[in-house]
Amino acid sequence: MELVRDLLADYTLRNVMLGAVILGCVSGVLGCFAILRRQGLMGDALSHAALPGVCLAYLLTGQKAPVVLMAGAAVACWVAMWLVLLLLRRTRIDSGAALGTVLTIFFGAGVVLLTLLQKRNDANQAGLDRYLFGQAAALVQEQVVTMAVLGGSALLVVLLLYKEFQLIAFDPEFARTLGLPARFLETLLTGLLVVAIVIGLNTVGIVLMSALLVGPAVTARQWTHSLGRMIGYAGVFGALAGVFGALVSVRETRMPTGPVIILCIAVMVILSVLFGAAQGVVWERVRRRRHAPEPPPATGEPCPVPPATGGRP
Repeated sequence: MELVRDLLADYTLRNVMLGAVILGCVSGVLGCFAILRRQGLMGDALSHAALPGVCLAYLLTGQKAPVVLMAGAAVACWVAMWLVLLLLRRTRIDSGAALGTVLTIFFGAGVVLLTLLQKRNDANQAGLDRYLFGQAAALVQEQVVTMAVLGGSALLVVLLLYKEFQLIAFDPEFARTLGLPARFLETLLTGLLVVAIVIGLNTVGIVLMSALLVGPAVTARQWTHSLGRMIGYAGVFGALAGVFGALVSVRETRMPTGPVIILCIAVMVILSVLFGAAQGVVWERVRRRRHAPEPPPATGEPCPVPPATGGRP
């Protein structure tokens, strides 16, 4: 208890832990719908699309205020999402090709802009590259409050529209027959991923953000077949990964928090894939053995041999 009290008394560690918990919970909940809608790569594409938004926000304003850079990232993510949906609805390009195209274009543009900024004689742009892999140790209380407000708003939307999002995730055609605005709900649900990505830029960065969206949801899926429980488990797993990642990175010197959080999620995924109560490999084999038909008991008598017919039918 004294160790926990001392750790929580530290300003930097408290901000890192709170930010990681908020991010893990929000990403876990929203990632569940992305996994069920087979849009796991959507988070990857949108997170990489945030880089040019960060660079352009700095170019236009000359400020490195987190709110300004997060706003630029959000705009870039929304544009990328709109382009992906436009390609899927207006062309014959499949989802994988559309996501890959948007991802590479936006991330390439972001790398070019970042390189140009680093060549300028303005030292103020130094540090923008931390958005690639995150820098959780630089979190301040104002940023944590912003993360809590944005993340809480996203979770509130999921709570209010849970039944509608459930229909969109499992059967969007049936949702249309009920008269629901399916296209709007799909766009809104995808847009909520932007919120998770924006609040995670400072913690895990652009490159690793997709793992935080997918990992907790995949972990939770191995333990239950219920969507409600899956969402709850994913939020808990994401929060636990944030706590353990923050503690390990602080106790070990020069250990980046973002990658450690992702490694914690990787351990959870591996253990859940093996031992998950719903879809774990080990428990699946145990269930198959329990339900396998038993062989007929041996009687100890030889099997009867049919008499020879001499070639006659």
